[in-house]
Amino acid sequence: MSRAGSPSALAGGRFPPPSAPRTATPRQRLGLVLGFGGALLFSLWLFQGILTPFVLAAVVAYFLDPVATHLSRIGVRRGLAAFLLIFLLMALALAAGLLLYPLILSQIGVLVQRLPAYVSGVAALLQEGLMHLEEALGPEMVDQRLRDLAINQAGTMLSWLGTAATRLIGGGFALFQVFTLVIVVPVVAFYLLRDWQAMLGRIESWLPRRNSAVLRQLARDTDRVLAAWLRGQLLCCAALGLFYAIALQLVGLELGLTVGLMAGILTFIPYVGSLTGFVAAVLLAMGQFGTWNEVLMVVGIFLVGQTIEGYVIYPYLLGDRVELHAVWVIFALFAGGVAFGFLGVLLAVPMAAALGVVARYWLRRYLESPLYLDPPRTGT
Repeated sequence: MSRAGSPSALAGGRFPPPSAPRTATPRQRLGLVLGFGGALLFSLWLFQGILTPFVLAAVVAYFLDPVATHLSRIGVRRGLAAFLLIFLLMALALAAGLLLYPLILSQIGVLVQRLPAYVSGVAALLQEGLMHLEEALGPEMVDQRLRDLAINQAGTMLSWLGTAATRLIGGGFALFQVFTLVIVVPVVAFYLLRDWQAMLGRIESWLPRRNSAVLRQLARDTDRVLAAWLRGQLLCCAALGLFYAIALQLVGLELGLTVGLMAGILTFIPYVGSLTGFVAAVLLAMGQFGTWNEVLMVVGIFLVGQTIEGYVIYPYLLGDRVELHAVWVIFALFAGGVAFGFLGVLLAVPMAAALGVVARYWLRRYLESPLYLDPPRTGT
Protein backbone atom coordinates (compact mmCIF):
# COMPACT_ATOMS: atom_id res chain seq x y z
CA MET A 1 0.00 0.00 0.00
CA SER A 2 1.29 3.44 -0.84
CA ARG A 3 2.00 6.07 1.81
CA ALA A 4 -0.94 8.13 0.53
CA GLY A 5 -3.28 5.26 1.21
CA SER A 6 -2.24 4.67 4.82
CA PRO A 7 -4.93 4.96 7.51
CA SER A 8 -3.37 7.99 9.12
CA ALA A 9 -3.15 9.82 5.82
CA LEU A 10 -6.74 8.91 4.97
CA ALA A 11 -8.06 9.96 8.36
CA GLY A 12 -6.49 13.36 8.74
CA GLY A 13 -4.35 13.85 5.71
CA ARG A 14 -1.30 14.23 7.99
CA PHE A 15 1.43 11.93 9.22
CA PRO A 16 1.82 11.18 12.95
CA PRO A 17 4.33 13.43 14.71
CA PRO A 18 7.75 11.93 15.35
CA SER A 19 8.15 10.34 18.76
CA ALA A 20 9.64 12.57 21.49
CA PRO A 21 13.28 11.95 22.47
CA ARG A 22 13.67 9.30 25.09
CA THR A 23 14.82 10.30 28.59
CA ALA A 24 17.33 8.15 30.40
CA THR A 25 15.90 6.45 33.47
CA PRO A 26 17.63 6.50 36.88
CA ARG A 27 18.36 2.80 36.42
CA GLN A 28 20.17 3.49 33.14
CA ARG A 29 22.22 6.29 34.71
CA LEU A 30 23.16 4.07 37.64
CA GLY A 31 24.04 1.26 35.26
CA LEU A 32 26.30 3.58 33.26
CA VAL A 33 28.16 4.74 36.38
CA LEU A 34 28.54 1.24 37.83
CA GLY A 35 29.49 -0.26 34.48
CA PHE A 36 32.15 2.39 33.81
CA GLY A 37 33.56 2.08 37.33
CA GLY A 38 33.60 -1.71 37.19
CA ALA A 39 35.27 -1.74 33.77
CA LEU A 40 37.92 0.70 35.01
CA LEU A 41 38.74 -1.36 38.10
CA PHE A 42 38.79 -4.59 36.09
CA SER A 43 41.16 -3.02 33.54
CA LEU A 44 43.48 -1.83 36.32
CA TRP A 45 43.52 -5.30 37.82
CA LEU A 46 44.00 -7.06 34.49
CA PHE A 47 46.75 -4.80 33.12
CA GLN A 48 48.43 -3.66 36.32
CA GLY A 49 51.66 -5.40 35.31
CA ILE A 50 52.17 -3.13 32.28
CA LEU A 51 50.39 0.10 33.23
CA THR A 52 53.10 1.61 35.44
CA PRO A 53 55.16 3.29 32.65
CA PHE A 54 51.99 4.66 31.07
CA VAL A 55 50.81 6.14 34.37
CA LEU A 56 54.27 7.63 34.93
CA ALA A 57 54.11 9.14 31.45
CA ALA A 58 50.66 10.57 32.18
CA VAL A 59 52.00 12.14 35.39
CA VAL A 60 54.85 13.74 33.45
CA ALA A 61 52.45 15.05 30.81
CA TYR A 62 50.11 16.41 33.48
CA PHE A 63 52.98 18.32 35.12
CA LEU A 64 54.31 19.75 31.86
CA ASP A 65 50.99 20.60 30.21
CA PRO A 66 50.78 24.18 31.64
CA VAL A 67 54.27 24.94 30.33
CA ALA A 68 53.51 23.43 26.92
CA THR A 69 50.27 25.41 26.72
CA HIS A 70 52.11 28.63 27.53
CA LEU A 71 54.73 27.91 24.85
CA SER A 72 52.03 27.19 22.26
CA ARG A 73 50.34 30.52 23.07
CA ILE A 74 53.53 32.43 22.31
CA GLY A 75 53.91 30.76 18.92
CA VAL A 76 55.77 27.49 19.52
CA ARG A 77 54.11 24.52 17.88
CA ARG A 78 52.64 22.10 20.40
CA GLY A 79 54.63 19.14 19.06
CA LEU A 80 57.91 21.03 19.21
CA ALA A 81 57.13 22.33 22.71
CA ALA A 82 56.36 18.79 23.89
CA PHE A 83 59.60 17.46 22.41
CA LEU A 84 61.72 20.22 23.97
CA LEU A 85 60.16 19.79 27.42
CA ILE A 86 60.51 16.00 27.45
CA PHE A 87 64.10 16.26 26.19
CA LEU A 88 64.97 18.84 28.86
CA LEU A 89 63.40 16.71 31.61
CA MET A 90 65.25 13.60 30.51
CA ALA A 91 68.53 15.52 30.32
CA LEU A 92 68.06 16.84 33.86
CA ALA A 93 67.18 13.37 35.14
CA LEU A 94 70.22 11.86 33.43
CA ALA A 95 72.52 14.56 34.82
CA ALA A 96 71.13 14.09 38.33
CA GLY A 97 71.58 10.33 38.05
CA LEU A 98 75.15 10.61 36.82
CA LEU A 99 76.06 13.03 39.59
CA LEU A 100 74.19 11.58 42.55
CA TYR A 101 74.23 7.83 41.97
CA PRO A 102 78.03 7.39 42.35
CA LEU A 103 78.00 9.56 45.49
CA ILE A 104 75.20 7.55 47.03
CA LEU A 105 76.90 4.28 46.10
CA SER A 106 80.11 5.43 47.79
CA GLN A 107 78.17 6.33 50.92
CA ILE A 108 76.51 2.94 50.92
CA GLY A 109 79.98 1.39 50.74
CA VAL A 110 80.98 3.43 53.78
CA LEU A 111 77.87 2.21 55.58
CA VAL A 112 78.64 -1.44 54.81
CA GLN A 113 82.24 -1.09 56.01
CA ARG A 114 81.48 0.84 59.18
CA LEU A 115 78.18 -0.75 60.18
CA PRO A 116 79.69 -2.84 63.03
CA ALA A 117 81.42 0.28 64.40
CA TYR A 118 78.15 2.21 64.17
CA VAL A 119 76.33 -0.52 66.10
CA SER A 120 79.01 -0.46 68.80
CA GLY A 121 78.84 3.33 69.01
CA VAL A 122 75.07 3.30 69.38
CA ALA A 123 75.30 0.64 72.07
CA ALA A 124 77.92 2.60 74.04
CA LEU A 125 75.99 5.88 73.81
CA LEU A 126 72.73 4.23 74.83
CA GLN A 127 74.49 2.48 77.70
CA GLU A 128 75.79 5.82 78.94
CA GLY A 129 72.41 7.52 78.56
CA LEU A 130 70.52 4.72 80.32
CA MET A 131 73.00 4.71 83.19
CA HIS A 132 72.42 8.44 83.71
CA LEU A 133 68.69 7.77 83.52
CA GLU A 134 69.00 5.01 86.12
CA GLU A 135 70.85 7.38 88.44
CA ALA A 136 68.09 9.95 88.04
CA LEU A 137 65.05 7.64 88.29
CA GLY A 138 66.38 4.79 90.38
CA PRO A 139 67.01 1.10 89.61
CA GLU A 140 63.33 0.25 90.06
CA MET A 141 62.52 2.27 86.90
CA VAL A 142 65.56 1.41 84.73
CA ASP A 143 67.27 -1.92 85.32
CA GLN A 144 69.86 -4.02 83.49
CA ARG A 145 67.29 -5.92 81.42
CA LEU A 146 65.77 -2.70 80.08
CA ARG A 147 69.21 -1.40 79.15
CA ASP A 148 70.12 -4.61 77.33
CA LEU A 149 66.77 -4.64 75.48
CA ALA A 150 67.14 -1.02 74.33
CA ILE A 151 70.73 -1.55 73.17
CA ASN A 152 69.90 -4.74 71.27
CA GLN A 153 66.87 -3.21 69.57
CA ALA A 154 68.81 -0.11 68.51
CA GLY A 155 71.60 -2.25 67.05
CA THR A 156 69.10 -4.45 65.23
CA MET A 157 67.34 -1.40 63.80
CA LEU A 158 70.57 0.15 62.56
CA SER A 159 71.67 -3.13 60.96
CA TRP A 160 68.30 -3.44 59.21
CA LEU A 161 68.51 0.12 57.91
CA GLY A 162 71.97 -0.52 56.51
CA THR A 163 70.92 -3.74 54.79
CA ALA A 164 67.73 -2.20 53.39
CA ALA A 165 69.56 0.85 52.05
CA THR A 166 72.21 -1.33 50.41
CA ARG A 167 69.62 -3.49 48.67
CA LEU A 168 67.52 -0.50 47.61
CA ILE A 169 70.36 1.49 46.09
CA GLY A 170 72.19 -1.46 44.66
CA GLY A 171 69.10 -2.92 43.02
CA GLY A 172 67.33 0.34 42.29
CA PHE A 173 67.77 0.28 38.55
CA ALA A 174 66.65 -3.33 38.33
CA LEU A 175 63.59 -2.46 40.44
CA PHE A 176 62.43 0.39 38.23
CA GLN A 177 63.57 -1.21 34.96
CA VAL A 178 66.00 0.90 33.00
CA PHE A 179 64.37 0.20 29.66
CA THR A 180 60.95 1.25 30.90
CA LEU A 181 62.15 4.51 32.41
CA VAL A 182 64.55 5.54 29.66
CA ILE A 183 62.60 4.50 26.55
CA VAL A 184 58.89 3.89 27.14
CA VAL A 185 58.08 6.70 29.58
CA PRO A 186 59.61 9.56 27.53
CA VAL A 187 58.03 8.36 24.27
CA VAL A 188 54.56 7.91 25.76
CA ALA A 189 54.86 11.18 27.69
CA PHE A 190 55.73 13.03 24.46
CA TYR A 191 52.64 11.79 22.63
CA LEU A 192 50.39 12.42 25.64
CA LEU A 193 51.76 15.94 26.11
CA ARG A 194 51.46 16.75 22.41
CA ASP A 195 47.79 15.65 22.26
CA TRP A 196 46.78 16.52 25.86
CA GLN A 197 44.35 19.34 25.05
CA ALA A 198 42.83 17.44 22.13
CA MET A 199 42.28 14.35 24.32
CA LEU A 200 40.63 16.43 27.04
CA GLY A 201 38.36 18.03 24.44
CA ARG A 202 37.39 14.63 23.05
CA ILE A 203 36.63 13.26 26.53
CA GLU A 204 34.57 16.36 27.31
CA SER A 205 32.51 15.81 24.14
CA TRP A 206 31.60 12.34 25.45
CA LEU A 207 30.13 13.60 28.73
CA PRO A 208 26.36 13.12 29.18
CA ARG A 209 24.71 16.37 28.11
CA ARG A 210 22.36 16.38 31.10
CA ASN A 211 25.24 16.41 33.63
CA SER A 212 28.07 17.88 31.54
CA ALA A 213 28.20 21.20 33.43
CA VAL A 214 28.41 19.48 36.82
CA LEU A 215 31.01 16.97 35.60
CA ARG A 216 33.15 19.73 34.10
CA GLN A 217 33.04 21.65 37.39
CA LEU A 218 33.98 18.54 39.36
CA ALA A 219 36.87 17.92 36.94
CA ARG A 220 38.09 21.52 37.36
CA ASP A 221 37.89 21.24 41.16
CA THR A 222 39.77 17.93 41.08
CA ASP A 223 42.45 19.44 38.86
CA ARG A 224 42.81 22.44 41.18
CA VAL A 225 43.13 20.29 44.32
CA LEU A 226 45.44 17.75 42.69
CA ALA A 227 47.71 20.38 41.13
CA ALA A 228 47.99 22.30 44.41
CA TRP A 229 48.79 19.15 46.41
CA LEU A 230 51.32 17.81 43.92
CA ARG A 231 52.94 21.24 43.63
CA GLY A 232 53.16 21.45 47.40
CA GLN A 233 54.63 17.98 47.76
CA LEU A 234 57.12 18.61 44.97
CA LEU A 235 58.26 21.81 46.68
CA CYS A 236 58.50 20.02 50.02
CA CYS A 237 60.45 17.08 48.57
CA ALA A 238 62.93 19.33 46.76
CA ALA A 239 63.36 21.92 49.51
CA LEU A 240 63.57 19.49 52.44
CA GLY A 241 65.76 17.03 50.53
CA LEU A 242 68.30 19.76 49.73
CA PHE A 243 68.11 21.23 53.23
CA TYR A 244 68.55 17.91 55.04
CA ALA A 245 71.34 16.73 52.70
CA ILE A 246 73.34 19.97 53.01
CA ALA A 247 72.76 20.45 56.74
CA LEU A 248 73.63 16.85 57.65
CA GLN A 249 76.78 17.04 55.55
CA LEU A 250 77.77 20.30 57.27
CA VAL A 251 77.51 18.77 60.75
CA GLY A 252 79.82 15.97 59.56
CA LEU A 253 77.42 13.03 59.22
CA GLU A 254 79.14 10.64 56.83
CA LEU A 255 75.90 9.42 55.27
CA GLY A 256 74.19 12.80 55.43
CA LEU A 257 73.67 13.08 51.67
CA THR A 258 71.90 9.74 51.38
CA VAL A 259 69.77 10.24 54.48
CA GLY A 260 68.81 13.78 53.47
CA LEU A 261 67.79 12.84 49.95
CA MET A 262 65.88 9.82 51.25
CA ALA A 263 63.99 12.00 53.75
CA GLY A 264 63.17 14.51 51.01
CA ILE A 265 61.87 11.90 48.56
CA LEU A 266 59.77 10.13 51.21
CA THR A 267 58.20 13.47 52.18
CA PHE A 268 55.78 12.64 49.34
CA ILE A 269 54.06 10.57 52.04
CA PRO A 270 53.08 13.10 54.73
CA TYR A 271 55.20 12.79 57.90
CA VAL A 272 56.72 9.47 56.79
CA GLY A 273 59.76 11.03 55.10
CA SER A 274 60.72 13.30 57.97
CA LEU A 275 60.15 10.56 60.56
CA THR A 276 62.16 7.97 58.63
CA GLY A 277 65.01 10.41 57.96
CA PHE A 278 64.99 11.53 61.59
CA VAL A 279 65.29 8.00 62.98
CA ALA A 280 68.01 7.02 60.48
CA ALA A 281 70.01 10.22 61.00
CA VAL A 282 69.86 10.02 64.81
CA LEU A 283 70.96 6.39 64.87
CA LEU A 284 73.81 7.07 62.44
CA ALA A 285 74.90 10.12 64.44
CA MET A 286 74.92 8.07 67.63
CA GLY A 287 77.04 5.40 65.97
CA GLN A 288 79.46 7.82 64.31
CA PHE A 289 79.99 10.60 66.85
CA GLY A 290 79.49 8.81 70.15
CA THR A 291 78.48 12.03 71.97
CA TRP A 292 75.12 13.58 72.59
CA ASN A 293 76.06 17.09 71.40
CA GLU A 294 76.26 16.09 67.72
CA VAL A 295 73.12 13.95 68.09
CA LEU A 296 71.24 16.98 69.40
CA MET A 297 72.49 18.99 66.42
CA VAL A 298 70.96 16.39 64.09
CA VAL A 299 67.70 16.56 66.05
CA GLY A 300 67.76 20.35 65.67
CA ILE A 301 68.18 20.04 61.89
CA PHE A 302 64.98 18.02 61.60
CA LEU A 303 63.11 20.40 63.89
CA VAL A 304 64.14 23.29 61.62
CA GLY A 305 63.07 21.26 58.57
CA GLN A 306 59.62 20.66 60.01
CA THR A 307 59.35 24.36 60.87
CA ILE A 308 60.20 25.29 57.28
CA GLU A 309 57.59 22.88 55.96
CA GLY A 310 54.83 23.88 58.36
CA TYR A 311 55.36 27.63 58.59
CA VAL A 312 56.95 28.63 55.26
CA ILE A 313 56.25 26.26 52.36
CA TYR A 314 52.57 25.53 52.94
CA PRO A 315 51.28 28.83 54.39
CA TYR A 316 53.16 31.24 52.11
CA LEU A 317 53.50 29.25 48.89
CA LEU A 318 50.21 27.35 48.82
CA GLY A 319 47.87 28.99 51.30
CA ASP A 320 44.60 27.09 51.70
CA ARG A 321 44.53 25.59 48.22
CA VAL A 322 45.58 22.14 49.42
CA GLU A 323 42.35 20.40 50.39
CA LEU A 324 43.70 16.89 50.90
CA HIS A 325 44.06 15.94 54.54
CA ALA A 326 47.29 14.16 55.42
CA VAL A 327 45.46 11.17 56.96
CA TRP A 328 43.36 10.77 53.82
CA VAL A 329 46.47 10.86 51.63
CA ILE A 330 48.33 8.31 53.79
CA PHE A 331 45.33 5.97 53.72
CA ALA A 332 44.99 6.34 49.94
CA LEU A 333 48.69 5.62 49.35
CA PHE A 334 48.68 2.50 51.52
CA ALA A 335 45.35 1.28 50.13
CA GLY A 336 46.54 1.80 46.55
CA GLY A 337 49.81 0.03 47.31
CA VAL A 338 48.03 -2.95 48.83
CA ALA A 339 45.52 -3.18 45.96
CA PHE A 340 47.74 -2.55 42.92
CA GLY A 341 51.34 -2.24 44.14
CA PHE A 342 53.46 0.60 42.76
CA LEU A 343 50.76 1.36 40.18
CA GLY A 344 48.27 1.88 43.01
CA VAL A 345 50.66 4.30 44.74
CA LEU A 346 50.85 6.37 41.55
CA LEU A 347 47.06 6.44 41.19
CA ALA A 348 46.27 6.91 44.87
CA VAL A 349 46.51 10.69 45.10
CA PRO A 350 44.50 11.47 41.92
CA MET A 351 41.78 9.08 43.05
CA ALA A 352 41.83 10.55 46.57
CA ALA A 353 41.51 14.07 45.12
CA ALA A 354 38.58 13.04 42.90
CA LEU A 355 36.78 11.24 45.72
CA GLY A 356 37.31 14.23 48.01
CA VAL A 357 35.82 16.63 45.45
CA VAL A 358 32.82 14.36 44.84
CA ALA A 359 32.27 13.93 48.59
CA ARG A 360 32.30 17.71 49.13
CA TYR A 361 29.89 18.16 46.22
CA TRP A 362 27.39 15.68 47.66
CA LEU A 363 27.80 17.21 51.10
CA ARG A 364 26.85 20.63 49.67
CA ARG A 365 23.85 19.04 47.94
CA TYR A 366 22.78 17.44 51.21
CA LEU A 367 23.14 20.69 53.19
CA GLU A 368 20.94 22.46 50.62
CA SER A 369 18.31 19.71 50.50
CA PRO A 370 15.12 19.21 52.54
CA LEU A 371 16.77 16.20 54.17
CA TYR A 372 18.90 18.69 56.10
CA LEU A 373 16.79 21.87 56.03
CA ASP A 374 13.44 20.40 57.14
CA PRO A 375 12.57 22.03 60.50
CA PRO A 376 12.42 19.77 63.55
CA ARG A 377 9.10 18.40 64.62
CA THR A 378 7.28 20.26 67.35
CA GLY A 379 4.56 18.99 69.66
CA THR A 380 3.17 15.49 69.58
